[in-house]
Amino acid sequence: MNITVIGAGNMGSAFVKQLAHAGHQVTVTARNVAKADTVAAAHPGAKAVSPELAADQAEVVIIATAYDDAVNALRSVGDLQGKVVIDITNPLTPDYMGLTVGHETSAAEEIAKAVPGVDVVKAFNTVFAQVLAEGGDFGNGRKVTVFIAGDSKQGKDKARAVAESMGFVTIDAGGLKNARYLEPLAGLNIYLGYGAGLGTHIAPTWMQDA
Repeated sequence: MNITVIGAGNMGSAFVKQLAHAGHQVTVTARNVAKADTVAAAHPGAKAVSPELAADQAEVVIIATAYDDAVNALRSVGDLQGKVVIDITNPLTPDYMGLTVGHETSAAEEIAKAVPGVDVVKAFNTVFAQVLAEGGDFGNGRKVTVFIAGDSKQGKDKARAVAESMGFVTIDAGGLKNARYLEPLAGLNIYLGYGAGLGTHIAPTWMQDA
């Protein structure tokens, strides 16, 4: 699959690593083009481009910036009409211990409203960058879960294919409005990892009796 990653920070770098390893055609872009160049150079098969060229050939675009930067970043990469955009952001307060958006809307829904015509899917927001970089297999048959929320089957199918190609398991979390639940879940995960001292090699999942 041809995938563009917007953002060259910890999450963006982890995506480039895992997507390239999975055999996807990966393009990375960022406001700091030199940083995108460095990320791409570390992973054979990936390439870096300036933002205005980033989305031209992409089937899927992953927005791996901070929530506050997401809309401007998406607007900088050219025509996204009809493309699937995977939103991994969480609307965090400066201390990472709270959310700035919630209850009646979500980061994902606000992005979808601000960038009309794109197929926004919420996914990967409950996965720490460290887990993403190391892969979704925790051993002993345990795989990290990626929850997927979106309003179109096409969008969710592509997000599922991306996640499973990297070794994660997926759960359909319903429509995009259910990002209102997934973003607080990520907040809890961040609290457990940092506030409660459990570290970043953790991830939420959903268990059911077979």
